[in-house]
Amino acid sequence: MALGAAFSGTVLFAYYSYQLNKTNARVNTYISGFDNRFKTAASTIQADTANGKAAIDKALAPLLKVQAAGSQLSSALSKAAPSVYFVHTLDDSGAPAVGTAFVVAADSNQSLLVTSYTTIAAATHLPAPPIYVRKNGQDVRAQLYNWDQGNDLALLILNQPNLPKLNFAPAAPGLNVGDTVYAVSGLGSAGGSITEGAVADRSSNVIQDDAPVGVAGQGGPLLDTAGDVVGVASLSYAPQGFPSAGVYFSVPISNACEHILRCPGGTIGGVGTQGKS
Repeated sequence: MALGAAFSGTVLFAYYSYQLNKTNARVNTYISGFDNRFKTAASTIQADTANGKAAIDKALAPLLKVQAAGSQLSSALSKAAPSVYFVHTLDDSGAPAVGTAFVVAADSNQSLLVTSYTTIAAATHLPAPPIYVRKNGQDVRAQLYNWDQGNDLALLILNQPNLPKLNFAPAAPGLNVGDTVYAVSGLGSAGGSITEGAVADRSSNVIQDDAPVGVAGQGGPLLDTAGDVVGVASLSYAPQGFPSAGVYFSVPISNACEHILRCPGGTIGGVGTQGKS
């Protein structure tokens, strides 16, 4: 009986040892493979995360582009608004004539504003209707000093000193086809309103672009992305002999220097008045 019990114990111990070794082997195999599976899983999760982020970024790209454009528009309007004014007067038949004017020079006595000839055409002969410019709900009488019908340009003098002015864009490098431009009107709850477009063509006497211009915006500044004036928005300027349709012919700001302003070096600095037309 003792021998049998000893033999049975030996067999049971051997079986226990066998099962224990087998279990340990399985555990070791699981443990050794766990690190590889963990690394694979982590890599898969990282790849899926990157792919998901790329897909989200792609989906959001149009919205982000619109948001960026909106921010640029808001910034350009904030910069230009203090210098733009809504203009209103009467036409030859006594009906309202409206547009926009913007300050190009100012000193301690007065300020000079460029606007559209079309808006103030009736005031170029007697009896002349009064011209008013409006800012923050206040109308101020302006004096018509100079004009050039062919370039749809006019110069107003406002007896208010040191008004904030807009700068002319440098002659170089100038605008290229496809460049973004902004047309600013003096009529709007934020001190003005703004539209965006792209340059379709550029020559020495015309900027062709698709920045929408309403009647109240004619005579307003056409700005580059730096917020500097490159032209004067117009609805009647037709240097090629035909009106615009879907695009707009803006007057290059250099034309103002040649026809209604005195611009030493073609820059805003030292701008003064030329003689009346």
